[in-house]
Amino acid sequence: MTTDTLNFTNQDFTYINHGERAMNLRLVRPAGDATVPAIIDLHGGAWNNSGPESCQERGEVLAASGIAAAALQFRHGPDRYPSTLEDINYAVRWMKANASELGIDAARIGIAGQSSGGHLAMLAAMRPSDARYGALELEGGTSIDASIACVGMMWPVINPLSRYRYAKGLNASAEPPKWSAHIPGAHDTYWVTEDAMREGNPMLALERGEAVETPPALWIQGRPDAVHNYVDEDSGQTLTEPERFAANYRKAGGDIDVLYIDQETRSSTPVFQALADFFVKNMG
Repeated sequence: MTTDTLNFTNQDFTYINHGERAMNLRLVRPAGDATVPAIIDLHGGAWNNSGPESCQERGEVLAASGIAAAALQFRHGPDRYPSTLEDINYAVRWMKANASELGIDAARIGIAGQSSGGHLAMLAAMRPSDARYGALELEGGTSIDASIACVGMMWPVINPLSRYRYAKGLNASAEPPKWSAHIPGAHDTYWVTEDAMREGNPMLALERGEAVETPPALWIQGRPDAVHNYVDEDSGQTLTEPERFAANYRKAGGDIDVLYIDQETRSSTPVFQALADFFVKNMG
């Protein structure tokens, strides 16, 4: 299905089927016939909830800046890790293989994500050649890789293990906050074990010296935000998670900016414009 407006088009595609389950993406792209750079946009929802429809507004902002945005449906929740990364890795390769039909430049594909989607975006960007993530074969596309040009994260859950333990500790306190109540259960459903939370963890991958890709990155972080911008005290750290990750990423040779914003305006056009500006700078 294609929906046209004055400034952008919405196009819906099925990029893979898992049995009778179709995995779809909505491509929001600038109107016209020009070949444009593109990103894959990953929704949040604690690896269990929400869907690609939540990405529409920022997709329109990106399209207005000349970037096509593919809001991705993917397996999550009880499908468990690493099924989501399999879908994302496949979607990157599928978009490159079908770039001509989509009107995008296969050499300029980035990735973005919000909250748990930000974690997934960074993990996919760091491990494009991971055999587990690339387990889904693309017909006729064995020479196509899943490498990413750049990655934009919006308040990502960059360290699933620390957030899990942090929420459990809060829930055991005398006055636990409302936000933490569902977090351990959501982690248990998707990750199942702490070992999986440790393994599929961009923060800890860097700290254990794993050889990973480090494309240009942006972390947009609201303040105050106890859900994402906290200090992992169990690890002996004094840096907040954004600061800690940025230090690790730079140490590994990557270029990353951390942009702090007002928490009250985090899901707003100016914030999405900052994300768009990052992608234009790195792929425009």
